Amino acid sequence: MNISMLEVTMPVMHAVTVSSETLTAELSDGRTLTVPLDWFPRLIHATPAERSNWRLIGRGTGVHWPDLDEDISIEALIAGRGSTESQASFQRWLEAKSSGKPQTLDALHLESTSQS
Repeated sequence: MNISMLEVTMPVMHAVTVSSETLTAELSDGRTLTVPLDWFPRLIHATPAERSNWRLIGRGTGVHWPDLDEDISIEALIAGRGSTESQASFQRWLEAKSSGKPQTLDALHLESTSQS
């Protein structure tokens, strides 16, 4: 028996919507994925303005929130994987957010170079 390999193409995201309870991604293959926001603690603790400030990355293979330094891939959403950030890392991020300190790598870099 001859079994040919099927080429599997991962869909890409066209749009993302974040409510106070869910993250919804519109995919190129016509599917809409909706997952609980609880999967992504940084999004839970974000303001509506921070949640709505996103951009597609990797030609739609992921989404990035610059204000939150959060990236989520389409692969993770399809696989049903939430955030893999450690509790310690999230706690440091939450403390920085509460104190008004820079939270993103870009902002941290700018702060360190301005102090030099």
